[in-house]
Amino acid sequence: MDSNSRVLKRLPLARLMDLKVDYAFKQLFGIERNKRITVVFLNAILKRTGRNRIKDISFTTTEAGGEHEEDKQSRLDLLVVTDAGEWINVEMQFTNKYDMVNRSIYYWADVYRKPMKHRMGYKELNPVIAINILNFGLFDQTEKFHTTYHLYEDEERFKLTNIMEFHFIEMDKLIRDWKEEKLNPWDDVLAKWLLLLGTVDKRKGKVYDDIFKELEEIAMNDETLRSAFESWEALSGTPAEVFAYESRLKRVLDEEAAVREAELRMKEAELRVQEADLKAQEADLKAQEADLKAQEADLKAQEADLKAQEADLKVQEADLKVQEADSKVQEATCEVQEEKRMAQEERIKTVRNFLAMGVEVEKIAEAMELDQQVILAIQADMDHA
Repeated sequence: MDSNSRVLKRLPLARLMDLKVDYAFKQLFGIERNKRITVVFLNAILKRTGRNRIKDISFTTTEAGGEHEEDKQSRLDLLVVTDAGEWINVEMQFTNKYDMVNRSIYYWADVYRKPMKHRMGYKELNPVIAINILNFGLFDQTEKFHTTYHLYEDEERFKLTNIMEFHFIEMDKLIRDWKEEKLNPWDDVLAKWLLLLGTVDKRKGKVYDDIFKELEEIAMNDETLRSAFESWEALSGTPAEVFAYESRLKRVLDEEAAVREAELRMKEAELRVQEADLKAQEADLKAQEADLKAQEADLKAQEADLKAQEADLKVQEADLKVQEADSKVQEATCEVQEEKRMAQEERIKTVRNFLAMGVEVEKIAEAMELDQQVILAIQADMDHA
């Protein structure tokens, strides 16, 4: 492509506004003189859900969400009414990814109920289509960069109503598909317009020259895209617009940086809490180890006591056995003594019998192997009796 056929004549790419910044997006797509561009852009998005083609739109403004601290501003980015009476709210989310789905539903509900007047029938309320263009990833469940949502019956999957429709466009996934050569902006109208939004990325500090050159070539035969290029350049070269855009961009990036810093501080605080918890757990483990060692010492002491008791029992058993043996010895001694006494009595009785029979003392002493004095004492005892 020679220099005479270039769409942009003056500004270098680095000076072009990032159209994902809500201010730049609204100044390009939300003004009356660019209505034709906006109609083509919206038709490219709504083609996926089979909506009738938009022929004309009227721009309007509405207040929404200003009462919540995290809302970026009190006005919606782009709100139009189509020739069919449908309301379309386009939200450009540059950084604020928190509670995105809930916020979109809240904005949708606010737009849906705003036109309702006193004694107005519910059937007079018109469909509201919420289009969310996100400069970040949102859904991990799908690889598609454009997803749409309605209310369906859970099992049979028939649509409950046509008044509610949500679109989520994830620019990160779009750029990924472009890099993987999955997009053909020559045939895909939506890809063409979304790539226009993705050409400049101030958040990441990138300008995609390859996307720009491809779109610039398409624009040579696409009057609407060419008009968008020209309006984009004019917008990016107007000092007052540049000042407002850069102020908005700075505010958005500062807010994101503040959020990141707050998140980092929160993570640091959480890490400190975790470290404190770990130290407390370590202290608990050491205390438990000390308790276990004390318990082990107690068990060893108890084992020693048991062994000492067992030794005492064995000593007592030995003493009992000794006592039993002594008792048996005593019993045996008594028995022997008793036997000796009885034998003595029997001998005395025999001596008495011999003496009574008149046997001489000498013969009795010899026969009984007794001392004669003993026999004489027995005889004397018999005489006295």
